Amino acid sequence: MAPTMAIATATLVLLVVSLLAPSTLGSRPGPSSHHGHGGHAKHSPPPPPPPAPVAPAPAAAALVRTTCNSTGYYDLCVSALAADPSSTTADVRGLSAIAVSAAASNASASAAALGANVTAQGGAAVDGTVQALLRTCAGKYGEARDALAAAKVSIAQQDYDYAAVHVSAAAEYPQVCKTLFRRQRPGAYPAELATREEALNQLCSVALDIISLLSAS
Repeated sequence: MAPTMAIATATLVLLVVSLLAPSTLGSRPGPSSHHGHGGHAKHSPPPPPPPAPVAPAPAAAALVRTTCNSTGYYDLCVSALAADPSSTTADVRGLSAIAVSAAASNASASAAALGANVTAQGGAAVDGTVQALLRTCAGKYGEARDALAAAKVSIAQQDYDYAAVHVSAAAEYPQVCKTLFRRQRPGAYPAELATREEALNQLCSVALDIISLLSAS
């Protein structure tokens, strides 16, 4: 009887183990249970690189600002000088030449615009006196352009007194135009001409202020 009972007991134990094994294994957290639910952590994109440091203003740009601070029209001065790429390597004398060139370009554009305006009105029924005045004004802006060209030559020769004389003369020519209108056609001075006169006057003022820095050095 004892062997029989032992065999029966062993058989019962094996049966219990075989019944418990699947549930025990099933309750173990398998590696597959993590894959379906974000087992692999998603990597966030790397942060953007920090912005590059702003390069300090070059010495040329600082010279432009310092020079323009000595003029009566700072913003106009910076704009006129910065428009010329050579301002990045220019000294004060070079900046004065650039300012004179900017004024000369303005005078030349005004002369051309006024000349074209007179030509366009040639066949129209316009006041002959006004047309003659516009033609004279075109000539005056042309003279202003020539005076500024002479000023640039004087700057190249380091003759700053003559350069200032030429620039001052260039600023006066448009005022002659306005005076002629007041005498012959009071109240008929075109707003466009007033705007052109003021623009050239300001550019000449900037050029004179920079030339004065050279005279004082």
